[in-house]
Amino acid sequence: MRYTKSALLTFGAGLVLALVVVATETQGLARVASAAMALGIAAIPIAMAVDWRLATRVPRQPAKRRGKTRSRRASPAARRRTRPRKPARPNR
Repeated sequence: MRYTKSALLTFGAGLVLALVVVATETQGLARVASAAMALGIAAIPIAMAVDWRLATRVPRQPAKRRGKTRSRRASPAARRRTRPRKPARPNR
């Protein structure tokens, strides 16, 4: 939805700019506001198609492993000492 959001924001910015042009009765920004709205409206279907394409894309398969890597042996100091087990209870 990244591209669709930007297209809608472009249209919205043009709409707000057009509202400002109408409210302040300035004609200098009228073309800019109109162009922004036209660009936003024209970009919405394209952006939706691109977003749909990205959403339905099959994820890439992970790279194949070349071989087994050597496993490091833990040094004796780094190994965790296990506690001795309790002796089993005698059966009566």
